[in-house]
Amino acid sequence: MADGLRIVAPGVATTLQDAGRRGYLRFGISGSGAMDLDLLALANALVGNPADAAGIEMAMLGPTLVCEAEVCRVALAGASFAMALNGRAVDPYTAYDLRRGDRLNLGAPSRGLRAWLAVAGGFAVAPMLGSVSTHTRTRLGGLDGTPLAAGDLLPLRAPEPVGRPPTLPHVHRPRFGGSIRVVLGPQADSFTEEGLRTFLSAPYTLTARADRMGCHLDGPPIAHADGFNIVSDGIVNGSIQVPGHGRPLILLADRHTTGGYPKIATVVSADFSRLAQVRPGETIRFESVTVDEAQSLAQDAKSALTVRLAALVPAGGGDLDSGFLLSCNLIGGVVSANHIGSVA
Repeated sequence: MADGLRIVAPGVATTLQDAGRRGYLRFGISGSGAMDLDLLALANALVGNPADAAGIEMAMLGPTLVCEAEVCRVALAGASFAMALNGRAVDPYTAYDLRRGDRLNLGAPSRGLRAWLAVAGGFAVAPMLGSVSTHTRTRLGGLDGTPLAAGDLLPLRAPEPVGRPPTLPHVHRPRFGGSIRVVLGPQADSFTEEGLRTFLSAPYTLTARADRMGCHLDGPPIAHADGFNIVSDGIVNGSIQVPGHGRPLILLADRHTTGGYPKIATVVSADFSRLAQVRPGETIRFESVTVDEAQSLAQDAKSALTVRLAALVPAGGGDLDSGFLLSCNLIGGVVSANHIGSVA
């Protein structure tokens, strides 16, 4: 039997995700991929993988896994999930070498919503249309196109870990929160001036109807200027539609590729990380920025990831050695964080 990680309990909405499918939107196939490519890249760097290697994405409640390999290096990046190795509490943003029979339990996060678990060498799962990302509505990717289930075995490519397990110092760990910045349009003229003011001034609450496809928000209705139907056109990650009821709907990684509701704005790529961590019942506010400002924010996010990747150190301190630095795949991690530039 192949070496792997056995799913004992799947948690909630636990799927395999990499950087997503490229080049298939014109065929109506969602890009999918991790809801936060930077955090996936960071988890991968902690175990020595390329930035776009597939990891386990979890939301609200993480899985319990058992190691069925001689050794398997793992690391978690994202929300502050309770994390225990053989019953002993351990930290995220730190790599751990699991041995055969070791049990890793990921509970609920005290803050945030999502996290990504990477394993050294990645998973030996065949890609579909160039990606192993799971899109549950079309049953593409993953093990069988569905969320991970109890009893599933995730086969490992199983390289030997290189050097000491690294960690990211607390000072460099991401913090989430703040307003969601948007570029208005492409159909901002489909709304009244009062409707635009409402959108940019009122708090909106994330409802329970939130998943990888989209976030349904509740709050003051946004007034359309002349109806709520348009000729269907393309939807990108972060498009904000406003259906007839007037409440915003933010389309995300598993979105449909076209839609016929007017789009009041698009979330800037730099704030995908913030959006991925909003929990049902929490409120958000929108802030308008220009295209130039959105591009600058994207560059800032890219620089922040570069700094974090360079800040990795061996767990327990000590001097950096060449073997450890090579194991972190720093250059691949920076170059492959390729959601930068998709702001609108």
